[in-house]
Amino acid sequence: MTAPAPLMSLVWTDHVTGRRGFLVVDRLVRGVASGGLRMRPGCTLEEVAGLARGMTVKEALHYDPEARYVPLGGAKGGIDCDPRDPEAYGLLVRYLRAVRPYVENLWTTGEDLGLTRDLVDRAAAEAGLVSSVQAVYPLLDDEATARKRLADAFAVVVDGIGLDELAGGCGVAESVLTALDRAAVPYTGTRVAVQGLGTMGGATARFLARAGLTVVAIADIKGTIANPAGLDVETLLAARDAYGTVDRRVLRPGDRELPGDAWLSADAEVLVPAAVSYAIGTGDQERIRARWIAEAANMPVVPEAEQLLVARGVTVLPDVVVNSATNAWWWWTLFGDIGADAGEAFAHIRRSLRTLVGLVLDRADADGTTPRTAAHALAADRLPVIADRFGWYR
Repeated sequence: MTAPAPLMSLVWTDHVTGRRGFLVVDRLVRGVASGGLRMRPGCTLEEVAGLARGMTVKEALHYDPEARYVPLGGAKGGIDCDPRDPEAYGLLVRYLRAVRPYVENLWTTGEDLGLTRDLVDRAAAEAGLVSSVQAVYPLLDDEATARKRLADAFAVVVDGIGLDELAGGCGVAESVLTALDRAAVPYTGTRVAVQGLGTMGGATARFLARAGLTVVAIADIKGTIANPAGLDVETLLAARDAYGTVDRRVLRPGDRELPGDAWLSADAEVLVPAAVSYAIGTGDQERIRARWIAEAANMPVVPEAEQLLVARGVTVLPDVVVNSATNAWWWWTLFGDIGADAGEAFAHIRRSLRTLVGLVLDRADADGTTPRTAAHALAADRLPVIADRFGWYR
């Protein structure tokens, strides 16, 4: 669909460092929009606007008239700073103080690239906020019960990893498995390369490995770790730091250290870019030998590169579908569609993502178009229904 101009765009300049932060509200539904806050060097207003549009689509795609969760509008925040910079935390607090009225009234936010939930929550408290999602509280039937349910869900740990860190990767993995099933490709013997071993990439690698796929390459900020016979995903996950960087001392004799971009040309059927936006450009796509690309990160494949990939027969499973479980899990839990239970959460995510990926791929086949175009068309069909029922602001 052709996206209209966003409802609001804000550029903030920090008086201490001179660095800039951004907030874009694409749409409001019932007066509220949803979307995380990222921190990375080089972040731009254009990037944040694209992410905010993507959030509008993600929310609309998960509209279920029978569910308690009512999709919100789309928004996104961004800060132009390396999250490892010693000044990053102070900058984050000052940004949240500057945008505090928006967080209090219309923007529900949380972790994204470069920022963890714990860090956002700590900075939000220091900035004087009740919660980074407090704008949604007036929409809840029972705020106290809902907040406790979400807090309980965040306290759930599965094999040493928080449920909140696993939800998104479960959705990415299920999207990949759905595509493989439709193509009648067995899981055993299917190889995967993952860029990024943070929250999303790490969880995706874990779920795919446990489903029987072979993870042959993982890239982090230090480079690519590869093994054609398969990497020990659990060992690598246990050896990563807060930024997803793996301690190389745990590598086995058959594991090889390659340049950072080597994951692109890995001999694998599936690529999972799970780190940064714009990771695959027109030059990069020439190196890709995979049959599927699952966009675990937001906007990792630039549009021109996607056109060339599609022409070569590569299917790009779009971010607005593939990584949407992170956002949806929050709201399914807060609104009460699921409880604070890992089994219930994973079952709901798998069922929902399989249905959504199936709808998108069916639409793409019927229209003779790409999954991304089909996903936007499906969202465009649902947005007027949401607007008629709940009202929204452009």
